[in-house]
Amino acid sequence: MAYVGLLYVGAVLFLNGVMLLGKADPKSIGVFNIFVGALQVITPTVLIVASLADPVTILSASGIYLFGFTYLYVGIGLLGEFDTSGVGWFSLFVAIMALGYSYANFQLLGDSPFGVIWLYWSFLWLLFFLLLGLKREKLTRYTGWVAAIEGWVTAAIPSFLIMTGNWRNPTATALVLAVFGVVVFAALWVVTSGAWSPRGFRWGPRAMPTPH
Repeated sequence: MAYVGLLYVGAVLFLNGVMLLGKADPKSIGVFNIFVGALQVITPTVLIVASLADPVTILSASGIYLFGFTYLYVGIGLLGEFDTSGVGWFSLFVAIMALGYSYANFQLLGDSPFGVIWLYWSFLWLLFFLLLGLKREKLTRYTGWVAAIEGWVTAAIPSFLIMTGNWRNPTATALVLAVFGVVVFAALWVVTSGAWSPRGFRWGPRAMPTPH
C-alpha cells in the first residue's frame, strides 16, 4: 500500500517542479497536492493501525506523514494564496528528519537504496526551505528541476519497479542513485545558476576573449 502512495508522490513532485518552472497554474497544481496529501495521511494511518505490534512497520510508515502534511500544506496554501514561510520552515523540519530516516534505512532496516533516496528528499526539502522559508527566489528554477527529476528517480520509478518485482541488487542500486544525484544536481546547478553559458563558452562573470 505504501508503494502505491509512493507512485503518486512521484506525480506530485513532478507537477510541483513543473509549477516552479512556470509551466502550470499554481491553483490547479494545488488541488492535486491536496489529493496526494490526503492519501499520504490515510495510508500510514492504516498501516500503523494494522501493525501496532510491529515497530519496523511503524517506523517505515511514520515517515510518510512528512510528505502528507507537506502536500496538504502546499495545496491549501496555493489555493488560499497564503504566504509560503510556514511551509518553508516546516520543510526545514522535514529536511532534518529525512536525515534520520536515511540513517534508519541504512542501519536499522538494511535498505541502502532508500537510505540514499531519503538523502535526495532531505536535499529537496532543504531547497524548499531556502526558497519558500527564506525567500531565496533565485533558487526557483533549480528547485523546480530538482523536484521534477526526483519525482521520477526517487518515487515513480522505484515504486513501479517494486510493485512489479523488479527492484533488485540493492547495493548497486544505491550506488547508482548516489552517483546520479551528485552528478546531475551539480551539473544542473551550474546550468541554472548561470555560472556557465554555452554562448561564448562563458564561465562565471568572465568570458573568453573575443578575437579582433
